[in-house]
Amino acid sequence: MSMIFDPFRELDRVAANLLDRRESPRVMPMDLYRDADHYVLTADLPGIDPGSVDVDVDGQLLTIRAERTPRSLDGVQWLARERAAGTFLRQLTLGKDIDTEQISAHYENGVLSVMIPVLEKAKPRKIEVATSNERQEVSA
Repeated sequence: MSMIFDPFRELDRVAANLLDRRESPRVMPMDLYRDADHYVLTADLPGIDPGSVDVDVDGQLLTIRAERTPRSLDGVQWLARERAAGTFLRQLTLGKDIDTEQISAHYENGVLSVMIPVLEKAKPRKIEVATSNERQEVSA
């Protein structure tokens, strides 16, 4: 197998390795959107063991933590090793109108989906508008 040497890519790799602190948690890419009466958070966690995924709520703080263990194969010579291993962490402060008791999570095909419901009092509601014929007189 032939490999083409790219000095700029090699410089990027060396710089990333120097600046990369293995003990610090890595950030996972995520999307967050509101769909009617709940929020949906999706986070990319490819190659993560589902048993290492931890989602918890403490007050208004939602924490997602996962771990990817590095593959250690004896007797192999790595040609490229770009997939980060270690702990992945994301923390979000939830608003006061979130039903923290009903938050649920599902992990499938490397994507973690967290459903975050909105409290009933915070859901949009229709306000009836009274007309002048229905207005009651106020006497002083």
